[in-house]
Amino acid sequence: MEAGGNLYRLDPSSEGAGPEVASGAYYDHIRKINDVFADQIKTSDQKAAYIFTFMFAFLVTSQEGRSVFAWHRYMEASSISMVFSAMLALASIFSIISAILVVLPRKSATSTTLFWGAWSKHRDSFIRAAGSGDQAYLFRQYAENADALAAIACGKYRCVSFAFRGLLVTVLSFICLLAVK
Repeated sequence: MEAGGNLYRLDPSSEGAGPEVASGAYYDHIRKINDVFADQIKTSDQKAAYIFTFMFAFLVTSQEGRSVFAWHRYMEASSISMVFSAMLALASIFSIISAILVVLPRKSATSTTLFWGAWSKHRDSFIRAAGSGDQAYLFRQYAENADALAAIACGKYRCVSFAFRGLLVTVLSFICLLAVK
């Protein structure tokens, strides 16, 4: 950024050319967007960890929770008990798998200098931009990184919502199963 506090604005007339120097507010804003998206990714991982921990603890500590995975339970139970047992088993599995999918590593279709795994690919272009004082390069990198982070966050939050819904069905099935006993 120049000493005068210049920032950037996108120039829609030059596709692919990227931003032009405009004012510092845009540069500050795109940096904030990157920070917020990175925090949202961390939050989705934390939510998934909580759901996974709860589900795992439930299945390990609850005799009723473990027994829904035993075949003899379905042979001896009433129809309504079988339905709630199957719902509990399936919802538990669904919730745990969804929580695991949240924290699995994600790749984006694009990469920037802000991703450590792509540094070697982008190092030379960064050095060239730094050498020529290309301020627009920095803005483009932040904008492309925001796109990648947004896509990752959307995918993670989709899986978090599936895990949470599975958790709700698990709890409701468990309550119903206890009520029919």
